[in-house]
Amino acid sequence: MFKTFINAFKIKDIRKKILMTLLLIVVYRLGCFIPIPGVNTALLAEAVEQYDILGFMDLLTGSSFSQFTLFAMGISPYITASIILQLLAIAIPALERMSKEEGGREKIERITRYVGIGLAMVQSIGIFVGLQNSAPAGQDYVLNPGFFSYLTIGICATAGTALLMWLGERITENGIGNGISMIIFASIVSKVPGTVIGWFKQLFTGIMPVWAFAILLILVVALITLVVYVDQAQRRIPIQYAKRVVGRKMYGGQTTFLPLKANANGVLPLIFAMTLIQLPGMIAQFFPGSGFYNFYEKYLGSTTVIYFAVYALLIIAFGYFYSAITFNPIEMSKNLQQNGGFITGIRPGKPTSDYLAKISSRLTLFGSLFLAVVAILPTLALRTLGQTSAFGATSVLIMVSVALETTDQLESQMLMRHYKGFLN
Repeated sequence: MFKTFINAFKIKDIRKKILMTLLLIVVYRLGCFIPIPGVNTALLAEAVEQYDILGFMDLLTGSSFSQFTLFAMGISPYITASIILQLLAIAIPALERMSKEEGGREKIERITRYVGIGLAMVQSIGIFVGLQNSAPAGQDYVLNPGFFSYLTIGICATAGTALLMWLGERITENGIGNGISMIIFASIVSKVPGTVIGWFKQLFTGIMPVWAFAILLILVVALITLVVYVDQAQRRIPIQYAKRVVGRKMYGGQTTFLPLKANANGVLPLIFAMTLIQLPGMIAQFFPGSGFYNFYEKYLGSTTVIYFAVYALLIIAFGYFYSAITFNPIEMSKNLQQNGGFITGIRPGKPTSDYLAKISSRLTLFGSLFLAVVAILPTLALRTLGQTSAFGATSVLIMVSVALETTDQLESQMLMRHYKGFLN
């Protein structure tokens, strides 16, 4: 990975993209230290330690939420809006037609931005309105509770989310990697030093036994190795191209492979599932002592079996959902047939599309089960070791996946650069 980065940095065009990405990430991290006025950050930090959902939000924003700075809401409202629009595209025929029309994706993307901004406004105000119900006697999460105080908080937090969406788009267009993934990656990485230092403090002060620290290191190394291994795994489908004569030249006749990744969806199903499963918890924690809160804590709390079962099912469901959006076996079958290609032992046309759909379904199931296992089992192991921090297996999975995705993109851009130089 580091060798790829060094080699890419030697190429002028790619170096500009790398520097642009780093510059935009620096702008993001600087914005994480610009405070939003009117918030009792000390009391909010205590709430972040107390509530899992708020700790998760703080993780995805690189501690911006606990300090309630400009990027306190992070990119999560945009992710939630994206989920909503993708689900509505299946339920509403007009949106489905729009997504398939020329220029339709740009319209849906524009709608997603507007919905994301609206959600950022509602969430930023709703969090403090809900938390006020659980505030200690004589203290308030908002220093001067009132309409204009809440409005100021909402406008500032929404502006931060809008700026983050813009930064993410600029990274995607002019930088390296997916902009949203890079922002989440930078947020999680910013918490790594503090987490590691905390582990060593627990070791040296005797809070964590040596054997527990050794198991923790083995768990982290094994998790990173497993994620890298599965992320690089492929199912290669043999493709045979028929011979054809065009003028005086003969084309085709060679055998190649159609590579399908074992976990083609990456970490997106996990992020979608995590965002959705935390929503009921957020609503419940706004109304402590209510019947819904007691029901949630008893049956759906983050320590219950039902919580992990629903979490795993959501990961699998979003895995299939995202695969259905990104992989079209019918279109792939038509492209193979038009180019004179066919899968060895499979007839062209519908049998080929059915075969590709079956292979894709199996790989999606494997990838989704892998994400579910990696997200749940190490988390349980960490809790057994007394590590209840929001930084855990899911964070490692996101960081490794984004790092590998960015490395692959750098390698592909370097390969294209070599081909262009050769052709010129």
